[in-house]
Amino acid sequence: MIIWLTGQPGSGKTTLANSFIKSIQKEEPDLDVINLDGDDLRSINKNKDYSKEGRIKNISTAISIMRFLANKNYLCVVSIVAPYKFLRDELKNEFPFLEIYLHTSEIRGREDYFAKDYEMPTDPKTVKIDTGLLTIQECTTKIIDCYKQLN
Repeated sequence: MIIWLTGQPGSGKTTLANSFIKSIQKEEPDLDVINLDGDDLRSINKNKDYSKEGRIKNISTAISIMRFLANKNYLCVVSIVAPYKFLRDELKNEFPFLEIYLHTSEIRGREDYFAKDYEMPTDPKTVKIDTGLLTIQECTTKIIDCYKQLN
């Protein structure tokens, strides 16, 4: 299964991925779960290019890694901006897939990294969470509930 947390920088992707993983591993200690985070991925493949081409390269690398790990029965939690819908949609028909769109109107200091060409999810199955209105625990509980419905 793949859980993809998408949204602009500062929307809470990394924070909620970590919170979800910590919570779900308490409930399911034998679950093989991994987080692919955009910042970590950029460090691994040394891609500091935030242009459209650089982002596509970074996301394509993440998709290849997720495909490999999901085929090995890992729960893949992805926390990457991924501004392009066609890339986020690539794995939806291959694996059980939960897309979570995180957003907020709060100023969090990451606005300089916003993807101006971010394409908001249009899939009616996408879970939308305003992280400025809920606590980390409330957001995590919502993600866990959605995960359990798919699992």
